[in-house]
Amino acid sequence: MNIEKRIDLLKKLGQYMLSDDADWVIAQQSACNMNAWFTRESVDLSIQNIVNQYLQPSLLKEWLAKYSLPIQAKKVGIIMAGNIPLVGFHDFLCCFVCAHYQYIKLSSKDDVLLRKLIEKLLEWEPNLNNEIFIADNLKNCEAYIATGNNNSARYFEQYFGKYPNIIRRNRTSVAILEGTELENEFTALANDVFSYYGLGCRNVTQLCVPKGYDFSLLLESLKPFSSELMLHHKYKNNYDYYCAIYMLNKISFLTNDSLMLVENELPFSAVSVLHYRYYSNMQQLAHELEISGNVQTIVGRGFTPFGTAQIPSLSDYADGVDTMAFLCEI
Repeated sequence: MNIEKRIDLLKKLGQYMLSDDADWVIAQQSACNMNAWFTRESVDLSIQNIVNQYLQPSLLKEWLAKYSLPIQAKKVGIIMAGNIPLVGFHDFLCCFVCAHYQYIKLSSKDDVLLRKLIEKLLEWEPNLNNEIFIADNLKNCEAYIATGNNNSARYFEQYFGKYPNIIRRNRTSVAILEGTELENEFTALANDVFSYYGLGCRNVTQLCVPKGYDFSLLLESLKPFSSELMLHHKYKNNYDYYCAIYMLNKISFLTNDSLMLVENELPFSAVSVLHYRYYSNMQQLAHELEISGNVQTIVGRGFTPFGTAQIPSLSDYADGVDTMAFLCEI
C-alpha cells in the first residue's frame, strides 16, 4: 500500500473519530467506564487534538516530506502507556506510515479506544491484518518503542537493550512566568495544568517564578477551572489527602480551595498540586530545565505558548526523540 493510500485511510479515520457512529460512541463510553480518570471531556479533547494535529492530509504530507520512508518492513514492538486517552496514537501513526509490522501491547488503563480504531482500519483495508497486531507477547521483534515510568524503563532496558529501541521514562512540563502575565494568559495556562487532570507528560506541574512573585492573580484566575475538577471524586480525594498531609507535616502551601501551590524544586507534583520554585536568571533556568532529562516542554513567553502544551504537532516527539527518524533507519 503506497503512502497516498495510507494518508487517505488516516483522513477517513479522522472523519470516523469525529462521527457519532454507534460502535465508536460505545467504545468511548467503555473507555470511561474502565478508567475513572477518563471522562467524556478528556476523551473528546484527545480525539479533537489527534484529528486536527495528526490526521489532516496537508499536515501529514508536510511532515513526511522530511523523511525517506523505509523500503523494507521490520517487526516493531510498541508498549503503550495509558495515562491519558489514546496517548500511544502517535507511535501507532509513525509505524503505520512507515509500513512496518507493528505489534502493540496496549495499557490496561487504555485498552479500548485504539483497539476500536484499528478494528475499523482492518475493516476498511483487510490487507492490514498482516501488518497491525495487538499482542501481549512482544518477543522476536526487531525494534522496540516502550513508554513507561522510570522503574519500568529499567526492565525495558534489560529486555530490549540489545535491539534498536526508544525507551521513555517519567517526564513532565513546567511553566516559566515573568511576573507580568495577564489574566488571559493564566486562563490559557489553566489548559496546560488541568487538561486530563494533569496526568499527561505535557501537563504543567511546576511553576518557575521570579523572587517576590505574587500568586494572588494566578490562583484567582485558575480557580474556576480547578473548582470544576473538584466535582470529580478522584481529583477531590487527591486534594483532600495532600491538604491533610501538608497540614500534618507543617508544610506551607497556598490554595484557592481547589488547587494547592507548594514550594518544591522537584518538577513532578501530585494531582491537585502545583510545585513552584524561584529563579533569578531565566536563560540559566531554561538551560537547566532542558538538560535535566525530566522536562517534556517549557511553557511561557518565548517558549511553548500558554494553552498549547497539550496540543502537540506531528513533529513534537515525546522526550525529544524523533520517532520517525528511528523507524526510517532501523
